[in-house]
Amino acid sequence: MRRSMRKISTQIFLAQLVILTASLALGFVLFTATARAQIDEDFQARAAVIGQAVAVVPEIQACMAHPAPGCDRAIQDFATATTRSTGARYVVVIDMDRVRHSHPDPALIGQKVSEPIVTTDGQVHLRVDHGSTGDTANARVPLYAPDGTTMAGEVSVGILEDTVSSELLAELPSYAAWFLLALGIGALASWLLARRMKRRTFGLELDEIAQLLQEREATLHGIREGVVGIGPDGRITVMNDEAQRLLGVAPGTGRRLEEVIPEGPLRDALTDRDSGKDEIVLTDDRWLVVNRMPVTLAGASHGIVVTLRDRTDIEGLTRELDGERSLTDSLRAQQHEFSNRMHALAGLLELDRSDEALEYLTELRGLSADLDQTLRTRIRAPHIVGLLLGKAAEASERGFELVIAPETSISEAPERLRLLTTVIGNLVDNAFDALAGAPAPRRVTVSAVESPEDIVVTVSDNGPGVPPGEIAHIFRNGYTTKRGSTVRHSGLGLALVQDAVVKAGGTVTVDNDEGAVFRVVIPRADESAAVTT
Repeated sequence: MRRSMRKISTQIFLAQLVILTASLALGFVLFTATARAQIDEDFQARAAVIGQAVAVVPEIQACMAHPAPGCDRAIQDFATATTRSTGARYVVVIDMDRVRHSHPDPALIGQKVSEPIVTTDGQVHLRVDHGSTGDTANARVPLYAPDGTTMAGEVSVGILEDTVSSELLAELPSYAAWFLLALGIGALASWLLARRMKRRTFGLELDEIAQLLQEREATLHGIREGVVGIGPDGRITVMNDEAQRLLGVAPGTGRRLEEVIPEGPLRDALTDRDSGKDEIVLTDDRWLVVNRMPVTLAGASHGIVVTLRDRTDIEGLTRELDGERSLTDSLRAQQHEFSNRMHALAGLLELDRSDEALEYLTELRGLSADLDQTLRTRIRAPHIVGLLLGKAAEASERGFELVIAPETSISEAPERLRLLTTVIGNLVDNAFDALAGAPAPRRVTVSAVESPEDIVVTVSDNGPGVPPGEIAHIFRNGYTTKRGSTVRHSGLGLALVQDAVVKAGGTVTVDNDEGAVFRVVIPRADESAAVTT
């Protein structure tokens, strides 16, 4: 029984049944009072009709205007007969001196009434009289002499309130039947509503709904992922604390997504129906992993749920790891190349060809010295020199030629050094990947020119170039046209370059000229404004 009482449908039904019963009971009482007042008015009107009928009887008028022996007897007999025939409690005829000429109690005939004559205005007066005969519906009618103009007295007629109550009780069963019918219809409607509410709440009870709400709030605001719920109409229904932090917005529940998230890649990722899983979006200061999942219940769409994961710290570590890996690859390439050269030199010495071994050493020293001298002459920043030496070793290992353009000129301490390192490293890596499947000869040319206004970096290759239809998309996060096991990067390098350069107020352009040509312009600025990426 206790379990049954906990059901939401039962509670709704009982609550509405109590409300209906109380409302109908109050309505029935008010209706009964109204009906009682209406019956009172009807009986007063009936008493007035009786009084008017008595007041127009010629014998009554003559006796009241010109009293004569036997008149009182005639008036009493007529009043008594009228009382019996109409069911009235009394018919009292009173003269202008307030003396009774008829009364149900003969002892009161000839005595004065305590109240004044109220019909001197010629009107019929209705009321409920609390007189000596009990509570009555009373009417007082003016009584005129036979000439029709001279007031001769008044006729007072009363009908007992017990008769009124009996009339009301006779009608109450029919009223009660209608009210019970209304209660039954209301109860049926309440039961149907309770069943509908039960279905709308998926069969959950009130305590279960409350528990689910508590669990939902605890889960939404306790997890480390951002959660955004978007309804079918495009309005935000849920946004937890982590989502607000990652998106950098105030609570936006009830507002449309376009009103909360500014136009850009992030809003595109949240609204794009074709976006894939684990899509990486680069905002002003965060790397976000976005997943978008449609919600369908009973075959109907209920909107989407978007989850956001912060990869900023992880991506920072990844970039550092990529730098270390690049250095390791460069060292490994140099070690591999050094081993090959040592084997070749050892072979020449074993064959007793010392002259050729010396010539080979001189040639090697010249090549290394030329590249090192070229870099140190044109680029005096040690970080950039070290980066390009490592890229040169990697290029030699992979069968590429890395060329430093003659116009290259970088000072020892250029502004935005870290940004410059990021741009050159990522563009060279991208060029290496583009040449991975190209036929020989494969060449990458790097140019970096520092001027008083800006630093212009150009990286070109003689590979297949960028397909014209893909130029507008190559800077999207994770976008890549490269495939195969020789590709070493994830498609984030160009997005990283564009984001960092745009933040610094620069530009990135791409063109095709016997291969892809990327040109980056980085405006000069104070070190305090340098971008760290």
